[in-house]
Amino acid sequence: MIENRSFLGLSNEMVYLVGIPIVFALIAIEVLVMTFKYVRYYKWDDTLGTLGMLAGNVAMGAATKSLFFGCMVWTYQYRLLDLQAALPPWLLCLVALFLIDLMFYLWHRASHRVRFLWAIHLSHHSSQEMNFSVAFRQPVLAPLFKIPFFALLPILGLDPTIIVVVGTISTLWGVVGHTQIIPKLGIAEWFLNTPSAHRVHHGINPQYVDKNYANMFICIDRLLGTYEPEVEPVRYGLISQANTQNPVTLTGMEWVKIWRDLKTARSLREAVCYVCGPPGWKPHYFEPTAAQAPRS
Repeated sequence: MIENRSFLGLSNEMVYLVGIPIVFALIAIEVLVMTFKYVRYYKWDDTLGTLGMLAGNVAMGAATKSLFFGCMVWTYQYRLLDLQAALPPWLLCLVALFLIDLMFYLWHRASHRVRFLWAIHLSHHSSQEMNFSVAFRQPVLAPLFKIPFFALLPILGLDPTIIVVVGTISTLWGVVGHTQIIPKLGIAEWFLNTPSAHRVHHGINPQYVDKNYANMFICIDRLLGTYEPEVEPVRYGLISQANTQNPVTLTGMEWVKIWRDLKTARSLREAVCYVCGPPGWKPHYFEPTAAQAPRS
């Protein structure tokens, strides 16, 4: 049975209580910088669309919270290691941060390269802006489809309670990357996912597409060959821009395209590839007309 531990004196609720004011303070700073530099990082319709996406994501997260934790408790029974007993708390925290980020990398990369996962994740990339509020443009179905990935972490020996607490800290780090006011950070660019690295991830410049998947440790991208530095100015959004801020439209637009493609499938293999293949997959005999490419 999982104990209800307080890891390093923190609880999930305490992290949120500290994190939310920090996030609002970051947005306030960003607005001040924007004002003094006479630049515009925010648009009302874009921000309202983000709030709509956030509301759906929070509702789904609340609905699946027990399922998520229950799956982790169940898989923890089959753990290969007992990191809780083997490591001191400070090292356990670091190992947990790295393993959570590695799993985030795998989920995030799959969300760009598997079409039905991209259909879910696409809405996060739909903003043509880059500011702290974009971090909250979270897909409605993401909490549900993260479960099969992150429920594997307890098998590696991470207590589900540790995953919840340290994972929350990792999530808050992810907010920091969504801004244009922070420049490159020198040596930190080698091992951390800095704002510069994450701007690249949101870019539609050809060299930036499908790069820099990690949430905290960009060294994972460097090791796995998906790192790209920020060189030229980043253009944000989708290769085929959505041109809408309606959360319902953003949530369903790729699913509609998948359904249209499925109706043209000539075999079971084609149907599977339309759903599980990379975004933009077409059979060899397909002759494109004026159709626009997907983001990935």
